[in-house]
Amino acid sequence: MTGTCHILAPPPPFLCFSQSKRTGKLAVAAWTACRCSRTGCLNREGGSCGRMDTGATDNLRRRTRSARACRRPQPGARAAEESGVLRSLSVGNTEADHDMEGGSGLWKQDGLERRIMAPRYNLLREVGRGSYGVVYEAVARRTGARVAVKKLRCDAPENVELALQEFWALASLEKRHENVVQLEECVLQRNRVAQKMSHGNKRSKQYLRLVETSLKGERVPGPPEEPCYLWFVMEFCEGGDLNQYILSRRPDQRTNNSFMLQLTSAVAFLHKNNIVHRDLKPDNILISEKSGTPVLKVADFGLSKVCAGLGNTGEGKSGEDKNKNINKFWLSSACGSDFFMAPEVWEGHYTAKADIFALGIIIWAMLERITFIDAESKRELLGTYVRHGADIVPVGEALLENPKMVLNIPQKRRSCMCDGVRKLLQDMLAVNPQDRPDAFQLQARMDKVTCAA
Repeated sequence: MTGTCHILAPPPPFLCFSQSKRTGKLAVAAWTACRCSRTGCLNREGGSCGRMDTGATDNLRRRTRSARACRRPQPGARAAEESGVLRSLSVGNTEADHDMEGGSGLWKQDGLERRIMAPRYNLLREVGRGSYGVVYEAVARRTGARVAVKKLRCDAPENVELALQEFWALASLEKRHENVVQLEECVLQRNRVAQKMSHGNKRSKQYLRLVETSLKGERVPGPPEEPCYLWFVMEFCEGGDLNQYILSRRPDQRTNNSFMLQLTSAVAFLHKNNIVHRDLKPDNILISEKSGTPVLKVADFGLSKVCAGLGNTGEGKSGEDKNKNINKFWLSSACGSDFFMAPEVWEGHYTAKADIFALGIIIWAMLERITFIDAESKRELLGTYVRHGADIVPVGEALLENPKMVLNIPQKRRSCMCDGVRKLLQDMLAVNPQDRPDAFQLQARMDKVTCAA
């Protein structure tokens, strides 16, 4: 079998593939493992460079660097073969903490334990696949909770960098937030030996090898017979992504107001914790409906940046002070998805205010149902743009070319957008980042305009 996603390799001891068969269409966003060549950095800090496509446009079918151009598993001999292999590998471990092998942190299990101990997770089915990995729906054996399990093969430097960036961002969060996807655990697997990942683990040679690969931008030699994988266990979002949710329903002002509040709350939380997402877009916003009402979850932190060295983020500093710090932390990697990139991101010199711009594009498109057709996936996606003849151009790119351009907000004549939201969007999409509200100012203003709407 060829390709970058080698799921024929056996799962680690804490997982098994369930033999139960499920029917019906699974409404879940394949939020991970999808890292196609159209998403990446022009010049990442201290790492390898992704490749940005510059293909021509075709009316509304502009090529974008969407991180979700992954394909669903197709029925056929290959899919059946993979499922059969995974189902046959029911390798489990104990529910309790595992004995540790010396100081190496490797989980020990003998053959008898593998045969009789229940696995911690049952993999139910594959729900998404991309060039770098695969996503499964799974169930935690102890609690019965549904989780999403993402498997990434850590061979190429770009795979490693994306995986580590996501792990570092989510692992750095000391508290949970309702609108940020929760990382339950991350496990590093080499052959059949699994090791729970912890940030800064200097005892794990394999972890250090991954960090070195990411920093050097080239693969660090290791035993070729021992493939390495990272398994992310995260909360499961059964409602799909923001594209699917919004475009499959009639416009509803109450839902729009709720989503705007949730999005601004999530970004304020991330910035308070010194995390710049850098790839905010509807594809990376998932919907959980466990409570009966839709709850947004910001996901996919593969391009995120943890802004280290901003001082103490614990007690003694207000959220506003921390937010000011992160807005003085300059980044140079021109990365993201072009329809949501701020003008300064295209130039490669920006701060966390780039997230505010991306959020403005998302909210504008959501409120007015502005869409385009992705040239590669052929999907209808939410996104705002500027027309140049028969072509469409991302707003950030258009503003970079013409900083004096006035955005037509609202875009549609019969828009129900109130003046407060219109003014807020204009400020969020200001050419000069200093003219945009920071995350805390945005949250306060959004509270006011949604209450008045």
